[in-house]
Amino acid sequence: MTPDRTDTPGAQVLFSLACFVVIVFGLRAAAPILLPSALALFLAVLSFPVMFWLRSHRVPKASAVIIPVLLNVAVVGLLIMVASQSISQLQRELPTYLNTLTQLQNDWMQQIETRTDLALSDYLTVEVIDPGAVIGFARGAVGRIAQLLSMTFLVFLIMAFMLSEATVFPEKFRFLTQDSGIEDDRLAKIVSEVQTYLGIKTVISLTTGVILGSWAYAMGLDFPVLLGLAAFLLNYIPTVGSIIAAIPAVLLSVILYGTLGHALLVTVGYVTVNTVFGNIIEPSLMGRRLGLSTLVVMLSLLFWGWAWGPLGALLSVPLTVIVKIWLENTTDLRWVAILLDKSAPQPSTAEAGD
Repeated sequence: MTPDRTDTPGAQVLFSLACFVVIVFGLRAAAPILLPSALALFLAVLSFPVMFWLRSHRVPKASAVIIPVLLNVAVVGLLIMVASQSISQLQRELPTYLNTLTQLQNDWMQQIETRTDLALSDYLTVEVIDPGAVIGFARGAVGRIAQLLSMTFLVFLIMAFMLSEATVFPEKFRFLTQDSGIEDDRLAKIVSEVQTYLGIKTVISLTTGVILGSWAYAMGLDFPVLLGLAAFLLNYIPTVGSIIAAIPAVLLSVILYGTLGHALLVTVGYVTVNTVFGNIIEPSLMGRRLGLSTLVVMLSLLFWGWAWGPLGALLSVPLTVIVKIWLENTTDLRWVAILLDKSAPQPSTAEAGD
């Protein structure tokens, strides 16, 4: 009897790869729907403790859902109001900043050529930074922010329905799993771990943004609020985010003061804050299990950025960690979570004694 070709290992691998390709391109094609849903899920998970606390104090269901939504609207609105003025002012000042940076670059190259007798202008182009490209990028970034604001209503609407569904979904899941032998506490464990990660990450990011914004103000840099907000948002991306957040502050230091000493001092402040919070405080609060390898962080940044654009890149690590938590709590897929982890799992006591 001829064996079924669909049961061979090679056919299974090809089928799995085909499903993976379909899922990947489906994520990109469905970005207008999935991206607002992901943002709403992010805010809803952070708001679950507030809603359940209100429900435990006998607040009506409708009020317990509306109050967290209004709190998120107030916070997001405050951030937009604070940042909008700085963004508009940055657009006006950006050409002046770029001209100053180009002049400083020319002066430094002339000084190096004078002192070393090296004709750097023969090997290096003077226009290392294209002002037109930078201005176009800045305008595009402002356009993307406006696009984000245009879908905030949809995000908060989806969030409200998620919070409303969260009050009845555990009962639905418990009813479906009571006769199937599935652990009914697995969902609660996954949600609890996701809440822990997002809560700690948000508090650490907010603290980092406040400290670095204050540091920028103390160092006399323009737009300290905008720099602090950038540090807050980019802190969700480990390692890479802190580097990207430091670049505008260092460039502003060079433009405003024209000395490498001041820029070095600004850099030291950024490195110190990100080292303390990113390498000491955050790992001690989250533990090893919620860490991702550096390679996975870079690949997730590229993948979610390709699929969902700049907002996808911003949410790349939280989304990957949520997937990793789900994989850890799924027995037959736990090996994938081990591959995503920052370090190899430690052997148990029983294994170590053998």
